[in-house]
Amino acid sequence: MRAAGQAAASVLNMIGEHVQPGVSTGQLDETCHRYIVDELQCIPAPLNYSPSRHQPPFPNATCISVNQVVCHGIPSKRKILRKGDIVNIDITVIKDGFHGDTSKMFLVGKPRAFAQKLVGVTQECLYRGIRAVRPGARLGDVGHTIQIHAEAHGYSVVQEYVGHGIGRKFHDAPTVFHFGLPNTGEKLIEGMAFTIEPMINLGTRHTRVLGDKWTVVTLDRKLSAQWEHTILVTADGFEVLTKRDDETI
Repeated sequence: MRAAGQAAASVLNMIGEHVQPGVSTGQLDETCHRYIVDELQCIPAPLNYSPSRHQPPFPNATCISVNQVVCHGIPSKRKILRKGDIVNIDITVIKDGFHGDTSKMFLVGKPRAFAQKLVGVTQECLYRGIRAVRPGARLGDVGHTIQIHAEAHGYSVVQEYVGHGIGRKFHDAPTVFHFGLPNTGEKLIEGMAFTIEPMINLGTRHTRVLGDKWTVVTLDRKLSAQWEHTILVTADGFEVLTKRDDETI
């Protein structure tokens, strides 16, 4: 899990310099795909992934979500980044049978102050949720910590899309809600691994799925931001398996 997590983190370290105005999300996906396969000798987990027979396979190696896209954005050569965009790149790799799952927000040029604040507060939500992880704590403690910080800034928390257990499976128990009440939900024990990936909206929390059956957008078309890490519960707290070089958590 550590090796898979660090492989996923390295993709985000690599792709940052490529996130520029005029570049398409399809180009970013191709760059990540080549790096995952050729440099890391890993498998991009999203490619051809389908959680059920009712949903078409995901067509790309990464999810890239721009502005009002909450999650599961499908990369496209037609989607060109512009100055002021905020972009989430979500990476999941499979290394030696284990999954590493992480995402990061990128700023294209210099977005407006309210957009930069949303991105920053969402990252703080992730970090506060991570710091609530320890043996004996409950998942409701994690969700509540995220919710109160987001709502203190006037933002809303997406409720339909959640963190998840991870390991040999891409998505596994437990379900990690990014809202909730303290001292509720499943108790955390040493050895559990799961993602925390809050999706925070500038407007209301409500979303809809586009006709491709993957892309999730805010119902009011206002901005959304997301950050994600894979977390291990340790004997005395937590370990961030997908921690990047530029982070102190």
